[in-house]
Amino acid sequence: MGPPLLHLAGNGLATITLQRPQHHHRLHREDLHTLQQHLHTLSAEPLARALVITASGPVFCSGFHLGELEAAETGAADPQLFEHTVDALEALPLPTVARLNGSVYGGATDLALACDFRLGVQGMELRMPAARLGLHYYPSGLQRYVSRLGLQTAKRLFLLAQAVPAEELLRFGYLDQLVPADALDAATDATVQALLAGAPLALQGMKLSLNDTARGPDAAASARIAERVAQCANSADLQEGLAAWAGRRSARFSGR
Repeated sequence: MGPPLLHLAGNGLATITLQRPQHHHRLHREDLHTLQQHLHTLSAEPLARALVITASGPVFCSGFHLGELEAAETGAADPQLFEHTVDALEALPLPTVARLNGSVYGGATDLALACDFRLGVQGMELRMPAARLGLHYYPSGLQRYVSRLGLQTAKRLFLLAQAVPAEELLRFGYLDQLVPADALDAATDATVQALLAGAPLALQGMKLSLNDTARGPDAAASARIAERVAQCANSADLQEGLAAWAGRRSARFSGR
């Protein structure tokens, strides 16, 4: 048991694995600091191409350690540590996949929602109990829920605070895929391989631009999107992609 572990494979796939199975992978402040360090490392690592976040057992993550909640809101150096960590995950340029080996609760539901793709297993559930705890959820998490799932679904999850089964999570778009537990690795690998086949500049640029677009009209966001469009238009990756398409071969992208 301990903080999340980061591993970077030779093909550019990074994996962050949660490491507290005896407590359903609840997140302590120590874990959040470690996650932020891992995300900072990956954002500066030119070899990293995609990120998978996962765990083991029947629960992916049970959210923030409630025993540390009061201290986090009163005397901590960063009372918004959880929010800042999830926001950093969303802002990571790499495409991200939440490999949901089991159920998600509390803040973990937003941690997974900050990823670009969520693959879940049959029998899992989601529950957001903030209303039953007297907790008003943080603003960026509410924004993620509404922009990704719609207002009525967000109201259902936050205000009713009921457990939602996997089939419904798939129906309203929280899950991108729902598979038997023994098929999760294959489904994750298929998603990862599709991401690794793309041009890094285009993938990373479009991920950030799609998230910018989802937040609504904004002049600064429009400028960032235009800059990313221009960067890809002048890239070696675009020239390689066009040459590979014309030559009916696989592209060899360099991320430049």
